[in-house]
Amino acid sequence: MPELCTIYDYMRAHATLLGERILQKYPALHQFDDPVSPRIQELLRKPFPAQTIAIMGTAKRWQQARTAMVVAECGTGKTLISLGAIHVHSQGEPFTALAMVPPHLVEKWAREAFRTLPGLRVFLIDDLRNGGDENKFHGVNEVRLRRGNIVREGLHTTLSELRLRKDSPSSRKRWLSLCGRPALFIVGRERAKLGYFWRHAYRVPRSGPYLGCLVNADTGQPVIVDDSRLTAAEFERVKIAETIETRGAKSCRTFHSPLWQADSDKIRRMAPIEFVGRYMPGWFDYAICDEVHQLAGDTAQGNALGTLASCSDRIVGLTGTLLSGYADDLFNTLFRLEAGSMKTRGYEWGTTGRSSFTQDYGVLETITKVEPVDNACSKAKATSTIRRKPGASPLLFGEFLMQLCAFVFLEDISGELPPYEETCLGVAMDAAMAEAYRELEDDIRKALKAHKGNRSVLSTMLNTLLLYPDHPFGLGTLYGKEFDSELGRKVSFVIAKTRDFPEDVLQSKERRLIEEVKKELAEGRRCQVFAVYTQKHDVTARLHRILNNEGIRTAVLRSSVDTSKREAWYARQVNDGVQVVICHPKLVETGLDLLDFPTIIFCESGYSLHTLRQASRRSWRIGQRWPVRVRFLCYEGTMQTACLRLMGKKLLVALTMEGKFAGEGLQNIDEDDDMLSAMARELVERNGIGETADAVWKALNTEHKKLFPTTTSSSNDDVASSETPDVLTQHQFDPACLVEAALDTSTMVAFGQRPGVLSGRKRRAKAVVPEQASLFGFN
Repeated sequence: MPELCTIYDYMRAHATLLGERILQKYPALHQFDDPVSPRIQELLRKPFPAQTIAIMGTAKRWQQARTAMVVAECGTGKTLISLGAIHVHSQGEPFTALAMVPPHLVEKWAREAFRTLPGLRVFLIDDLRNGGDENKFHGVNEVRLRRGNIVREGLHTTLSELRLRKDSPSSRKRWLSLCGRPALFIVGRERAKLGYFWRHAYRVPRSGPYLGCLVNADTGQPVIVDDSRLTAAEFERVKIAETIETRGAKSCRTFHSPLWQADSDKIRRMAPIEFVGRYMPGWFDYAICDEVHQLAGDTAQGNALGTLASCSDRIVGLTGTLLSGYADDLFNTLFRLEAGSMKTRGYEWGTTGRSSFTQDYGVLETITKVEPVDNACSKAKATSTIRRKPGASPLLFGEFLMQLCAFVFLEDISGELPPYEETCLGVAMDAAMAEAYRELEDDIRKALKAHKGNRSVLSTMLNTLLLYPDHPFGLGTLYGKEFDSELGRKVSFVIAKTRDFPEDVLQSKERRLIEEVKKELAEGRRCQVFAVYTQKHDVTARLHRILNNEGIRTAVLRSSVDTSKREAWYARQVNDGVQVVICHPKLVETGLDLLDFPTIIFCESGYSLHTLRQASRRSWRIGQRWPVRVRFLCYEGTMQTACLRLMGKKLLVALTMEGKFAGEGLQNIDEDDDMLSAMARELVERNGIGETADAVWKALNTEHKKLFPTTTSSSNDDVASSETPDVLTQHQFDPACLVEAALDTSTMVAFGQRPGVLSGRKRRAKAVVPEQASLFGFN
């Protein structure tokens, strides 16, 4: 027996037996050599083999359950997969499908649908009204494809009209008599949830202990936010609610207490999806929800997903970034799609169920503090704090995701993708900037210790230390707020005073940015630059001015550019000879193909993993001829480095939940809790959080090199070809090599019936390497 020191040694030693057992016990729902539906040949666009597997897997999943998900990287054809699955599952019968998509992708979805499904009629749901502003579209309007553009032409109706049966036995039969062909209805996500206007709801007692204070009408108690009472002047334009578990000193049944209500003074309106759920249940055969990860919160758009799932016969969710690093990111999505399964496992909707879910599948850290008390005869006071950390149990993948999701990666679609490289570039601060930054850091550290647990200090710490090195002027004096029990209101206190630098002085990271941009432009590569501070302290405007002063033609994409017009905006900039575009990464998070910008530079990354992953892949997709380079610039030894380090670790966790079982992603997650607290602890204790940012991103880069093909395309036409590539040769596909591949990389899944999927016992493959193993559905 060989010496077995780790689980990886054990798996390698018994790879053959494990591979054969997996092949026998966990077959794929649709295996690689299973017959394919002849209806796939009817599609106007011929799918790649991996897309065909995902289409068939989704269709077969719908034969067993109502729900499915497609987790596919940007550019892998999620639209084609979802529409193809509907075409296969419908078996040639006329169907009605409803797609809820981001607002800037409405017309793009319509174009893709016309180019994918034969004989399809497409309708846009503009709103629920049948009149109003003459300059806007209303109701439900049919569209057609004219010379590559979507034009409103054909049938005009409303949702309230569609629900009427009139002289027919049902509204659906009446619709089939009007439209005997497949029909796709598309609604923008913003319009889908557009319900009534609302206003804050609270009481102000005229007597009693809370005279003049803001109280909850359900309990009569003050509203506590961040350990202090909320005043009417502090209400912002957000909905605030409380979960009530006690009344007075007694516990009660938990209920939701909203501090808002419908505004009767405004025009009455209803969300289109709410109307569909209430008055048209079962009217739609299929529902598609694009970018489902953006609907994971307890928001109106998230609730629209739950409504859509309940009122349609079959539903599929599409996303390119399933997880943001924490297990409970999936709780709301799973409950909306698989409520029965969640309840069967004992979870309930709300905070209690989410906590239980995190305990079962997440990573929690319990911190117990023992403090001495004044009385030496009494026991010490112990307090415990539970914090969530990045990470997720493999059971989450096996018990929920394996049966629900089909995973598709770019390397499964095309073997001709250019190399993809991510690099973290640490930059040392200039001496004067370093001194000013340390002074600011020390002042904030003192404020943190003086005002323990004050969220205003934590928020100021996070934003200021991330922003200050990139915008070292105009910040002024930093203030925090805390509740004064004597005055009965919040009072301000000084946290720190910032030192201003001249605006015309370039800092070291800005000089490095100029150097990197000029180097890329010398190779004929345009650059996309991202920064996250774009409002009061506008870093994008500063970068625009700096690059223009260097003779570099630069443009800034603002949020004022309508989402539906951003693709055309980029085309104009390229035609005008612009070399660098600067914007917030969220503005190009979904839907845009930045093939003209093969170099992406993050001057500021932010701390949303979904946004970072989506934005970093904007130019790495089918049709790209240049090697894609992604650079993350940060100041060494600052909060920017800590932010990138935490983002790198959360990314490793997210890749693991998508089937990319890298050893690095399951190890060394030692000090990460939520980002805000982790950064505060590092600042106060001067204690590093694990390895350096460079090491984390080098590990990710190593995984990319293992996973992604490194051959460059000789022709753009070859890359974009839809012909089926020849992936089979005379080599034997040995089960032992499958387990070896699992230790190094991850693969594509087409709905395994149980955790651990192989799509065949013996296969002939181009080479026994992870890239080809993925085509056979191994996980």
